[in-house]
Amino acid sequence: MEQRTLFQRLRPHLLFIFGLFIITSIYFLPAWQGKELPLQDVRQGNAATMELRYYKKETGQFPNWTNALFSGMPGYLIAHDYPNTYVGRATAAVLRLFPRPIDVVFMQMLGLYILLVVLLGKQASDTDEDLPTTLSSTARGWLAAIGAVAYGLASWNLITIEAGHISKILALGYAPGMLAGLVLCLRGKYWSGAAVTGLFTCLNISANHVQITYYLFLCIGLYVIIEGTRLIRLGQVRRLLIGLAIFGVTTGIGMASFSKRLLVLNQYSKETTRGRSELTAKTTTATAPGQAAQAKPSDHAKPADGLDEEYAFQYSYGVGEALTMLIPNLYGGLAGSGGLDAKSATYQVLVSRGLAADELIAQIPTYWGSTNGPAYAGATLLFLFILGLFISRSTLRWFMLAGLLLTLLLAMGKNMLWFNGLLFNVLPYFNKFRAVTMTLTMTPIFLGGGAMLALYTLLTQKPTVKAIQRPLLIAFGLTGGLALLLALLGSSLLDFQGPNDTAMFGADASDLLRALQSDRASLLRADAFRAFFVVTLAGGLIWLYLTEKLKASLLLPLLFLLNTIDVYSLGRRFINSQSFIPHSTVDSAFDETPADAQILQDKTLSYRVFDNSNGNFDFMNNNRASYFHKSIGGYSAAKLQRYQEMITYAFNDNAENILNMLNVKYIIAPPVDSTGRPSGSPVAQQNPSALGNAWFVQNVQQVADADADMAALKTLSAQQTAVVDKRFADQLKGLPASLTPAGTIQLTAYSPDKLTYQSDSPTEQVAVFSEVYYRGNDDWKAYVDGKEVPHFRADYILRGMRVPAGKHTIEFRFDPPVVALGNSLDLVANLLLIVLIMAGAWFSLRGAKQVGTEKTAVTV
Repeated sequence: MEQRTLFQRLRPHLLFIFGLFIITSIYFLPAWQGKELPLQDVRQGNAATMELRYYKKETGQFPNWTNALFSGMPGYLIAHDYPNTYVGRATAAVLRLFPRPIDVVFMQMLGLYILLVVLLGKQASDTDEDLPTTLSSTARGWLAAIGAVAYGLASWNLITIEAGHISKILALGYAPGMLAGLVLCLRGKYWSGAAVTGLFTCLNISANHVQITYYLFLCIGLYVIIEGTRLIRLGQVRRLLIGLAIFGVTTGIGMASFSKRLLVLNQYSKETTRGRSELTAKTTTATAPGQAAQAKPSDHAKPADGLDEEYAFQYSYGVGEALTMLIPNLYGGLAGSGGLDAKSATYQVLVSRGLAADELIAQIPTYWGSTNGPAYAGATLLFLFILGLFISRSTLRWFMLAGLLLTLLLAMGKNMLWFNGLLFNVLPYFNKFRAVTMTLTMTPIFLGGGAMLALYTLLTQKPTVKAIQRPLLIAFGLTGGLALLLALLGSSLLDFQGPNDTAMFGADASDLLRALQSDRASLLRADAFRAFFVVTLAGGLIWLYLTEKLKASLLLPLLFLLNTIDVYSLGRRFINSQSFIPHSTVDSAFDETPADAQILQDKTLSYRVFDNSNGNFDFMNNNRASYFHKSIGGYSAAKLQRYQEMITYAFNDNAENILNMLNVKYIIAPPVDSTGRPSGSPVAQQNPSALGNAWFVQNVQQVADADADMAALKTLSAQQTAVVDKRFADQLKGLPASLTPAGTIQLTAYSPDKLTYQSDSPTEQVAVFSEVYYRGNDDWKAYVDGKEVPHFRADYILRGMRVPAGKHTIEFRFDPPVVALGNSLDLVANLLLIVLIMAGAWFSLRGAKQVGTEKTAVTV
């Protein structure tokens, strides 16, 4: 047989990849028409970065700090320059050629396609091949494409996109590439394995979603254990050690290519709610702003390094919800979605009650599960996955099963506490993350891999009908049979009542609740029959192939078509053409209000705004104010620990003084009527008691620890007294017990990471600045007349300083050494990575030219 050229071998894959791009483009066609998804989290992120982007436009570079949210936080956490990350920037530039979300979804499909093609490729030698027969490029392409489409259009991934978690989807797109690099390394393809590993590790870190990367490494660990055991059993210890060494080194290079990002994340995480709290007092109880204190054991501040277990597992998938992999509407579909029409029983009850049924029906949720919706990637895929467990002899099936179980168990959080509780307390860094349900976005990787093994076995071994009859019936029974059972008996096996139904409808709405339960049962029944139909079709195609009534050249395209139609049509429930809105209205949630306009007329250098527009003190969960102003609140998963503790434990008790010391000059809130209830549109109310950018105090109260500091903050009059932890006692030596505030101190120049003040006082003073204390004297440094001087933390969260008598210029500059170090490491690692990728491509292509015809190839 004539040796094929490289292009001839790649051509089928290029065509399949182009096909994946076409499917993605058709699904998200409105994106090509200039429309966008609202992407709530993206809009929140844009609002948080407004100040940073403004200064980037003015100065050409992002500042390292922002005062737009939480009264101040490192800006490099939300928007920053990475000038030396050449590989990541080049890839991002290519992705920007395509509209969102086409770019990220196509990247997901491409990533899994690469992994599945690699898994089906040749291994290092003929003595230890786990998949001994080589498939043709076309056959591998069909198998990989089936899994790739399901991965990109899986329901949980579409739900994630609709929520605006784009960095998560990007990380998921690059994750299979890292696994592909590991597979190549352990198969003895060291150069290609090194290049693929380095490239996709770099890109995965560039996506900036550490939690997905963490879960990915757990899956990598599973593969190392399973494949490593196989290689040891075969006596291939040398290859195992070399492969692991190369994977480790190239993973390190890939991670180092974004050193600055990792270094600042590592440093900042210790200061956030994911770090260790200094509070230990049993009397420190959490009270939400605007509510009375209620001491509860779960509210006590804990010295744990990481998140509280209850908070970390707040979003947990129900055990029974795993069956949504087969029947999407088993628990009612999508959280927050109505999903009912005028023919529903609920609609009829609303009409009978004389209510506005057409308006209310869209507000009644059919979903009665624990979190956000189904984890569906195709009934065809699930059927083939189970079949593969019975007919495949590859050890890869154990990796696919282990990966599937791991991602499901992790997603169940508190509902599988025997497993997740152990990991939470034992596994390093596991307690830094919450919303474990995001592991469901990785489940289709393993479903696709398992389905691929089933089809590989069918194509290469060509088992007889008799040999495969039993496993085929078992797989069909566990999928199609179960779906039929639930379609017929589901209404008697499930109660269809969610945990919040009674509270939502009230005790006198039993007829409405019964109607909703009936509608939920109908939704289950329809989807169960749908799943039975899909599995029956898939099983029928395989039966026709086994009985030689259908050739492989038709089997694979038909299975691909069946699965694509299945996930495509199901996905339209979550994102469809109506989900898109014109580009001009994407930021409509941040339209300037009259209150904003009034505040923006104030050209004072720096002041803060407390946005209580909704009247329910949700300022710590919304970035709307940050879009226009310097806000004391915000929305971020990475809030400073001390700032959150101040809000949680002291704000309710001493709100007026806390607002004053944070220099809150304006409060946005609705006016109140004669009964004290909010009435009308929010207005801007000026706070005449705001203490300004800095002030001199007359007393300095030293306290023993963070508990005493917090206790003092609850009753503190910040204008008169500064509370200082005793660890800063050296800076207070020689200070008189009582001071006489005299003179002035005012802000004269402002930029987010550089503040300039002028002070003029006849005697030495102690000044408190309405700025967040963060890594004082290391990252934030203070200067008096150009000479560096120490400063201390005051009032639990602010900055304080001794100011000498006379006229002086005081500066605070934020210039973290870790940023400069990270830039240098980025440069070195990116140059190494580029050389590695070029070398890997060179040696891989050189080796490919020496390869003859494919051995025992199965063609399609």
